[in-house]
Amino acid sequence: MKAPAWLFLCLVVATSAAAQPKPATEASTPAQSQAQQMQAHPQPQELKVTEYSLPPDKLAKAEALYQTRTVLYLFGMVFGIVVLCILLQLRVAPAFRDLAERISKNSFLQTLIFVPLLTLLIAIISLPIDIYEQHISRAYGLSVQGWTSWAGDWLKAEGVSLVILVPVVFGLFQVIRKSPQRWWFYFWLLTLPFLVLLIFVAPVILDPLFNKFEPLENKQPLLVSEIEKVTHRGGLSIPRDRMFEMEASEKVTTYNAYVTGIGATKRVVVWDNTSRDLTVPETLFVFGHEMGHYVLNHVYKGLAFFAAMMLAGFWLGRRIVLALLARWGASWHIRGINDLAALPVLMLALSLLSLVGEPIGNAFSRHIEHQADIYGLEVTHGLFPNNRQVAASSFQKLGEKSYDYPTPNPLLVFWSYSHPSISDRIRFALHYDPWNSPSGPKYVGIKY
Repeated sequence: MKAPAWLFLCLVVATSAAAQPKPATEASTPAQSQAQQMQAHPQPQELKVTEYSLPPDKLAKAEALYQTRTVLYLFGMVFGIVVLCILLQLRVAPAFRDLAERISKNSFLQTLIFVPLLTLLIAIISLPIDIYEQHISRAYGLSVQGWTSWAGDWLKAEGVSLVILVPVVFGLFQVIRKSPQRWWFYFWLLTLPFLVLLIFVAPVILDPLFNKFEPLENKQPLLVSEIEKVTHRGGLSIPRDRMFEMEASEKVTTYNAYVTGIGATKRVVVWDNTSRDLTVPETLFVFGHEMGHYVLNHVYKGLAFFAAMMLAGFWLGRRIVLALLARWGASWHIRGINDLAALPVLMLALSLLSLVGEPIGNAFSRHIEHQADIYGLEVTHGLFPNNRQVAASSFQKLGEKSYDYPTPNPLLVFWSYSHPSISDRIRFALHYDPWNSPSGPKYVGIKY
């Protein structure tokens, strides 16, 4: 069970993409290697993607992986809530609180003792699930990360969580003690600049803790030149020093790219496997998609959406916590909402609310991902032949590499998918043709 997302919004660390490099008989510079790749793929091959499909052997694996992940997802929804209920029944939090109070009378030091004890206990209880998920990824070839490296990332993630959670929890209970009635609103106001700060520092402080990043120009200068054709088409100049390649191939074998940061740290990141295994046109479409996130200010819109969800969560969470404490607070040995031992009750309330909030958040995410797909199609239109087929091919490769199941349950997609299904994305890409309609393109207005 993970701590509620509002406590560490920017701890989502990108880890992805890998395919082992082909052995070379002689040394070559990055520019030479890329020149060879671009000569090998001067334009898209004869692509015949008409829908998302998998060969029988991969389809069997995709179905098995889909079923396993669905069970894990449903189990995880219940597991976190059950763990918190058991901890409350066993009065673990009051025991940690009493220990902290015996050691120090200072409220910050008490928090510094209480929070690591509680969060690490929950993390250790959840560790078998995390290990099993990594085992599944390795078994299906989605991860090539060794267990020592994985354990190191797990420990780093827990350490980063504690560095963030301790001051956040301390601030939360200080606000609760000063304003028992309106703490939910005042704390929400305080979290807004904190969340912006996290988004700002994530690319330069948090992400490098888990992956290696290099300027894309240093690794693939010719690709950067091709990318600049895409940015020019969109009427945008993304500085070269804001384009990065992430060395994800040391850990995983899937493809991806993303936009992260805010203000001076805003950047586009392409995973090394993406540009290595996809053709140049396919890579340019993937970049065009991420450029859509960049141009359409999805980071800012996501922050605003998340802030609104968080405000509603705090408002409802306070009422749920008060109701739970009124009913069971005495038997749990919790003195009130201003008691540190009430933290698991707040976590329980937010976990219950997340059951409702998750499909809402995922619907928003799917919406902006669809917008980015549209932008990617429009900004690459005319740069290379049949960009719709190129987009479909890139999605096909993405789905095939990740063993995405072609026909997921619509309810599961609605509830848990942060992106449209691969099948839907391919179907849309193949049929999107605004250049032959009166309305024209939606985002990139010039008709080519």
